[in-house]
Amino acid sequence: MNADYLSKNLAVWQGKSVDYATWAAGAWASEEITWGFWPVPESQLRVLPEDLAGLDVIELGCGTAYFSGWLARRGARPVGIDLSPAQLATARAMQTRFDLPFPLIEGNAEHVPLPDASFDLAISEYGASIWCDPYAWVPEAARLLRPGGTLAFLVNGLQLILTTPLGAGDDDPATEQLQRPSFGLHSTEWEDGSVSFTLEHGRWIRLLRENGFEVIDLHELQAPEHTTATPRIVTAEWGRQWPAEEIWVARKR
Repeated sequence: MNADYLSKNLAVWQGKSVDYATWAAGAWASEEITWGFWPVPESQLRVLPEDLAGLDVIELGCGTAYFSGWLARRGARPVGIDLSPAQLATARAMQTRFDLPFPLIEGNAEHVPLPDASFDLAISEYGASIWCDPYAWVPEAARLLRPGGTLAFLVNGLQLILTTPLGAGDDDPATEQLQRPSFGLHSTEWEDGSVSFTLEHGRWIRLLRENGFEVIDLHELQAPEHTTATPRIVTAEWGRQWPAEEIWVARKR
């Protein structure tokens, strides 16, 4: 694994900040919680606790913090942490625009400068769950959660990573042929310089159990039948056949 993955990912997300600043207002304005790039409604998946009011939440790799904004609107008390100053600047602008203040921390989600057992819920949707080393951020999530707390995180689908061409960029969508082995997956460096992390399902289960979690659910997201959303990394036709995204839900014992 490249030891510089944090600095590489920071550079990429700083570079994408202008695009995300344009996109963020629409996400913050949404009345519905959704997951992933299709996007799939929380009301359909039921990933999160039914009652969010009063819950202390940490969003690991919050980016523009739209997810924390959704939770704050429902009475939760979120805290967001992200490496990118530019993404956090957008998050703060959105907080002002939508009058939803909550703490934002510039820092590494693998080492959060907050006390043990501070939160009831830890979430990551296209944040630390993809761009940080799971062997670092999962133990940190366990440290931050109270007993009985919930961890919910979205990752790239295993099939998506296995079928995306080697050295792919944003314009090279997943294929119907295997492009890399499943065994030994960990970090993958992409054409844009970013580094993502993937584990086989068995290793996810073992890692979560070793850190005091009980696996509650695994949602494998399917592209809706009549979706008009087509992310550049995968086609809707592909996403109707195989899960491009997975949401894991675990509870701290």
